[in-house]
Amino acid sequence: MAEIPLYFVDLQDDLDDYGFEDYGPDCDSMRVTAFLDIPGQDNLPPLTRLEKYAFSDNVFNRQIIARGLLDIFRDFSNDEEDFLTVMAIVVRLSEDAEPTVRTELMEQIPPVAVFLQENRSNFPMVFSEYLIPIVVRYLTDPNNQVRKSSQEVLLILLEQDLIFQHDVENKVCPILLALSAPDSDDEYKAEAVNIICKLASVLSRSTVERLLLPRFCELCGDGKLFQVRKVCATHFGDICHAVGQEATEKFLVPKFFELCSDSVWGMRKACAECFMAVSYNTSPEVRRAQLSPLFIQLVSDPCRWVRQAAFQSLGPFISTFANPSRAGLYIREDGTLSIRPPAQGAESSFSCGSACAGSCVLATPAGSTQPGQTEPRPPAGGPSRDTSSSLHGRNSDGQMENPMGDSGVTRVFSKLPESNDLPINGSPGPDSQACPGSPEDVFCDFLYWRTPLPDISQDLELLLSGTGPQEAGCCLPETVRSSCVARSEIQKVLDSLQEHMMDDPDVQAQVQVLSAALRATQLDSASEPARPRAGGLSGASPPDPSPASGGPPVPAASSPQREPSVARIMQTTNPGSGPCSGTSGPLGMEQRPDPAPLEESRSKLQDIIPQPLLDEYVSMTDPARAQTVDNDIAKHCAYSLPGVALTLGRQNWHCLKDTYATLASDGQWKVRRTLAFSIHELAVILGDQLTAADLVPIFNGFLKDLDEVRIGILKHLYDFLKLLHEDKRREYLYQLQEFVVTDNSRNWRFRYELAEQLILILELYNPSDVHDYLMHLALKLCADKVSEVRWISFKLVVAILQKFYSSSESALGLNFINELIVRFRHCSKWVGRQAFAFICQAVVREECIPVDQFVEHLLPSLLSLASDPVPNVRVLLAKALRQTLLDRAYFRNVGHPHLEIVEETVLALQSDRDQDVSFFATLEPKRQNLLDTATLEKQD
Repeated sequence: MAEIPLYFVDLQDDLDDYGFEDYGPDCDSMRVTAFLDIPGQDNLPPLTRLEKYAFSDNVFNRQIIARGLLDIFRDFSNDEEDFLTVMAIVVRLSEDAEPTVRTELMEQIPPVAVFLQENRSNFPMVFSEYLIPIVVRYLTDPNNQVRKSSQEVLLILLEQDLIFQHDVENKVCPILLALSAPDSDDEYKAEAVNIICKLASVLSRSTVERLLLPRFCELCGDGKLFQVRKVCATHFGDICHAVGQEATEKFLVPKFFELCSDSVWGMRKACAECFMAVSYNTSPEVRRAQLSPLFIQLVSDPCRWVRQAAFQSLGPFISTFANPSRAGLYIREDGTLSIRPPAQGAESSFSCGSACAGSCVLATPAGSTQPGQTEPRPPAGGPSRDTSSSLHGRNSDGQMENPMGDSGVTRVFSKLPESNDLPINGSPGPDSQACPGSPEDVFCDFLYWRTPLPDISQDLELLLSGTGPQEAGCCLPETVRSSCVARSEIQKVLDSLQEHMMDDPDVQAQVQVLSAALRATQLDSASEPARPRAGGLSGASPPDPSPASGGPPVPAASSPQREPSVARIMQTTNPGSGPCSGTSGPLGMEQRPDPAPLEESRSKLQDIIPQPLLDEYVSMTDPARAQTVDNDIAKHCAYSLPGVALTLGRQNWHCLKDTYATLASDGQWKVRRTLAFSIHELAVILGDQLTAADLVPIFNGFLKDLDEVRIGILKHLYDFLKLLHEDKRREYLYQLQEFVVTDNSRNWRFRYELAEQLILILELYNPSDVHDYLMHLALKLCADKVSEVRWISFKLVVAILQKFYSSSESALGLNFINELIVRFRHCSKWVGRQAFAFICQAVVREECIPVDQFVEHLLPSLLSLASDPVPNVRVLLAKALRQTLLDRAYFRNVGHPHLEIVEETVLALQSDRDQDVSFFATLEPKRQNLLDTATLEKQD
């Protein structure tokens, strides 16, 4: 102790040698201000000594005082006069000229405030009179580090509710408004805006609207500093959430439009990132009529970084259109999806299959609902068709050119209802009519890594059939042969596509198709001896695609007679030149007799969200997007797909089915992994029928994928299987053993997760299936090389026994017990015999089998372990007998026939030569519980 005064000499080298700089506010080994307690130092009382060092010429002494403020208040808070003296010293110390002292002082304000709140009855007055002025004054400190510290302290005090509303309105807000004034210093203004935006989330709505909202709107249009506008754009969503819907639509939405059109791309990018938060705080009408066109503008932004942020926010923005009353789903308080019963306003437009699926899911525990559960704030009303059509038309006019590199044909195709019939990747969907094993079922790089071309083979055959010989039974009416597309109309379509030929190879292919059609019409009109060439063209064209042929795939959702592709191209390029009612189509195909295509097109329409948003979302799977926007755009699409599906509802699943199939076959494993982790949630949304038709094939593909993908399936295996029909669920019994085999044998956590899932899956199958399939899988996991896998597998074994005996299948249970005795009790390795003791202890603890069955079949084998040569086995036997078996009422009866032999075994273990065995055999159960509790407390 005699050397302690040396800490405070003016020689800095001596100070560093003693390591005093290592003592911080969190140091428990020594109080920072311990020198104040040294008796006889300078013959001064502690309080006077405090004043001496607080105003010493040595900066280090003042830093120590500032750093030890909490200890100082603990020492002098009992006496009121000393407390006021310390407060006066703190105020004077806050005016220190050294920035490091002021910074140290500011960092101690939050713990001092917490201490005063807990120990001082007059805390509000003391804190408001002494400490708040220091924090506010430091907001304008000339030193940057001091200002940063004061800003952080201010936010901490507000989050911990240590600053009262009166002080916020009268002391904090005025200084922030002054710092953010137009004539304020630029550096102070940017910092003040940041604090204002963060304050909005911790203040009341009335305070934000009255004091901060006008200044925030003013700063959003600051033309002097783009940094100020950038901060406003970054925190725009927080401000909208703080002021609510009415103020957002009245004051903030116009400012948001200005920021989205800012000349600096960073502002537009920040707006795209917070678009969902802004949309969430607006009405459905504003969301559809104003924000949707604005978002389309951001998606088509010339800057790649803005487009990247916009596409990442596209899925979350679409999710704000969700309406539980229309989708038939809502999110419960625990975050799980649940089906809304029809009595609560389920949409009457659900198909019969969807309704049946919903009732099936309702029978599961995940589908149960409670009347008192809260729901997310739904939109006030459904979107109107007029608004949707007007918005769609505005987008179709092409106010902004798409900078993504998409061709005009691709854009106009995406607006046609028939585009939903085309598979995204050019391969058939799960509902395709192609035969199993046909070439359509095989993954093709060529078909995947390009935009699919429409099949016009039928159209060419019909077009050229008038020039070639007619086969028997295939003769067409004269009106069909004579009503081919006029050469001038085809030439007009070709002219409109010429400007895009150099940009997109798909457009070049379209031009080639139309050129062939134009040449065919010329040959037909001339009727010259060139017919053999036309016949050659007809013969070279692909055959009529059918379910049994190897031609291009036919989507199952398409109508029996699809609209000709050439006609679609012409109608897309020239919408006003469509066929009139009662006349034949452009290729001579009569439109009047078969209204099925028109009805099918109507079925593809949805009015949940604006169609341009859905078109842009579906286009995220286009490989061209990865090159022009973001390499991970497909992953973002997969991540938000369940939210988009929930918004559209199961009745509009056809709009996303092809997109989901494309993502499931993506070449990047992280895209497939994202889908694998969310497929169980999508199954809840779709119901059992759509799940069996569209998700089960993809689920089966994920089962054979990489371990990085399979782990997503495995973690939610129970959640997915419980949604399937019983017959479909039984098909996976044999496939469950495939999870035991991994790409890397050291990936033991994969097998650990499998054991955990099997414990849950037991309830989905009958005892016979469990005995035939799951029992052998559990025994294989019990023999795993990793102990963690073995221990969780022992719990699985106990759960299987409980399943057998709770279902009154004693024969299956007895068979399993005999298997356990053979495999573990008589195992040549001591680990297996130790496992048998653990299993028996768990069986007794969980009471999974009747006691008489345990005594008859398991107890003799368990007691025979008392003579095991390995102490570890006898230790677990002692624990099982002393802590679990003798604690049961069945074995405490004096007249129990097996009590004597159990007690004799315990006595033998108490005199065991191994100390651990004798210790656990002697330890009382209550004392053992206390010992375990004390061990856990020490670990914590």
